[in-house]
Amino acid sequence: MIPIEFFLAFAAILFAIGAYGVMTKSNTIIVLMCIELMLNAANINFIAFSAFLGDATGQVFVIMTISVAAAEVAVGIAILLNAYKIRKTTETDALTSMRW
Repeated sequence: MIPIEFFLAFAAILFAIGAYGVMTKSNTIIVLMCIELMLNAANINFIAFSAFLGDATGQVFVIMTISVAAAEVAVGIAILLNAYKIRKTTETDALTSMRW
């Protein structure tokens, strides 16, 4: 059996990569992908603790998180497509206001 520390370290590394991408990248699509990385890091922690404790509550939270993340990406991409249609860019610096 793989020890839980491996999963926690993997999730921490994945979360750090996602946080680094959110803070440094200016392309909105890449920022959305980095947010997904951070959500998946949290999901790995939920699953690891769920398996370690023998409780299915973490798995239920992961299913809920995955559905919320899918909705978040759909709304984010829809907003981004409309912004690209009007502004012709996906850079976060150019999309500072939601009012056109």
